[in-house]
Amino acid sequence: MIANIGLLLAFLALTLAHPGPIPRRPSIHPGPVQPYKAIPLQTERNPHKICHVKPGHKGSDDASIIRDALQTCNNGGTVVLDKEYTICTPLDLRFLKHVDIALTGTVEFCPDLDAWSLENLFQFHFQDASSWWVWGGEDIHLYGAGTGVIQGNGQVWYDAHAADSNVSRPLLFIADGWHGGSITGLKLRHSPNWHNFIANSSDILISDMDLFSRSSSENAASNLDGWGTFRSDNIVIQNSVINHDDDCVSFKPNSTNVIVQGLHCNGSHGISVGSLGNYPYQYDIVSDLYIYNNTMANTTTAARLKVWPGAEAVKKGDPPWVGGGGKGYVRNVTYDTMINDNNDLAIQIDQCYGAINASECLDHPSGVILTDVLFKNIWGTSNGVEDPVTGQLICGSEDSCDNIRAENVTLTNPSGQPPQWECRYMDEQLLDLGGAGCIAA
Repeated sequence: MIANIGLLLAFLALTLAHPGPIPRRPSIHPGPVQPYKAIPLQTERNPHKICHVKPGHKGSDDASIIRDALQTCNNGGTVVLDKEYTICTPLDLRFLKHVDIALTGTVEFCPDLDAWSLENLFQFHFQDASSWWVWGGEDIHLYGAGTGVIQGNGQVWYDAHAADSNVSRPLLFIADGWHGGSITGLKLRHSPNWHNFIANSSDILISDMDLFSRSSSENAASNLDGWGTFRSDNIVIQNSVINHDDDCVSFKPNSTNVIVQGLHCNGSHGISVGSLGNYPYQYDIVSDLYIYNNTMANTTTAARLKVWPGAEAVKKGDPPWVGGGGKGYVRNVTYDTMINDNNDLAIQIDQCYGAINASECLDHPSGVILTDVLFKNIWGTSNGVEDPVTGQLICGSEDSCDNIRAENVTLTNPSGQPPQWECRYMDEQLLDLGGAGCIAA
């Protein structure tokens, strides 16, 4: 009885903390390309189960307040975060069920390297991914209505990483085991590392997002992928703007039935499959992707597939990145309608990712096989960095790629020279490259 009274008092305190209006969940639907199966977006909430979250003193740690609100209004309620909140301790939110979160204020993370040392982060055994909070559960709708901000204060990590490349850099947002729902209308700012990691999840619509991360010092802001999908199925990412470094979207191992549409990616490494085959003795699968109507500006590559060779390779970097030797397949991937604006390359297939030289890759062809990949309706301009080359279609062996096709692909070079494509182990009869031909890679 006492416990129940305490819970009731906590609920009333949260509800009465802010008597203002409740931001309604936006009516956003996937389109024009529809998901492989319906995403549950119309689930209802109890209009009387509302938790308005009042923050503590400015700069104090609000992690426990936010967690308490989500526990109180879980299972049918709505949590309203419309003020300024600070998180300085890890927050595990993988208990969520049938709940809306209206994040129309600002949530920022303490810019404190010691507070976010590796032992204080949630760690994933994939490419050293870790984060300060992790979301999961079922039937969850997180929305910002265009005003909500998640602030990573990444500059501290950009500068620290320049001095010590072993510094742990948290990912800004991780969904782990999130099944059903949406993430919409949020502004993600200055992530220390990847902006979003969607892992072990399914049936999620992500829409109307605004991602921006740039360094204000001479130290680069690096590895700032927009989204990475991993062991996830039936995800839609759409109608968003991304200004950052690294992959705009990265389909990591076991990403299936994913749609990416209506993005404007500026300054990225492209919408990328991979990297895959990174870990020996692991089998990576990526299949059934449709990438539609995206604009890629000032990128190294617009459409990209990157696969490690069949034996260990050492990719240049600080520290060097060792990978390769994995197996798997990429199947049924379509890049349809992509505008290129000032990019190094329009398309890149690289089955020698991480290899120091071509002979190293040819001696050990990738064990990740690429089949049924289509690039169509791709046009625009290169920036001349690789002039006259506008794309690279490079497979590791004649057995590692099959049915790679291009239709209505037309690029121009700023020099006016006819575009050329570097190719290896390609069936050129399947390549409509606007009259451009292949040259040896």
